[in-house]
Amino acid sequence: MVARPERQTIKLAPLRQPMAPLRSKIIAALRSAIETGVLEPGTRLIEKDLCAQLDVSRTSLREALRELQAEGIFEQTSSRGLTITKISRQDAENAYRIRAVLEALIVEQFIEVAGAAEISLLATKGEALKAAYQSGVLEDMLSTKRAFYDYLCSMTQNNIAFDIINRLVLRTSSLRWRSMVRPERQQQSIREIDRLIKAIKKRDIAAARQAATEHVDNAAHSALSSYAATAVKK
Repeated sequence: MVARPERQTIKLAPLRQPMAPLRSKIIAALRSAIETGVLEPGTRLIEKDLCAQLDVSRTSLREALRELQAEGIFEQTSSRGLTITKISRQDAENAYRIRAVLEALIVEQFIEVAGAAEISLLATKGEALKAAYQSGVLEDMLSTKRAFYDYLCSMTQNNIAFDIINRLVLRTSSLRWRSMVRPERQQQSIREIDRLIKAIKKRDIAAARQAATEHVDNAAHSALSSYAATAVKK
């Protein structure tokens, strides 16, 4: 494993979401940096550097950091200060198992409440997601995947499941993006989304739940296979 310098250079873009509250914009920027591997588990967060990179005040930054720390994304240590939380293999396995259960539930609830127009829109978002997988561009895959699942969850109005899924995804981001950039996983994901959309169009709850579960299970298998290559602790 390649050792990381104590003071890692972090490259974050200035905030560009004028309509969103500042705290939300900072959180979104930090989440994106974690999702794409710019911020890796164990990375020490230097407030001065982050303020300069994001062009925000230290007060605003601290508000965002406190929220993410409360979610378990960051942790405070006596020796290194605030760092990106590392995740054990067991916790990662449990995170994927919980996600599989919740995503199957979300799909079931979507079928129960969605009309033809909503299913058609989801199918359109599914096509965009498949195109992103085909492109192999990580940022595109992440944004279209988020749009797909955000829409699924918003239709069910299951805010509790939505919140838990988002936290679990972020906690496993260092494993997730390594899995998503693999061409074989991208092609597998395209087939999985196809099966999920077909089952939803047929309103086949059992088949849709199975497709959702298999998608997460396969994601877990791929992600956990890269575990030794990450900076997460065992």
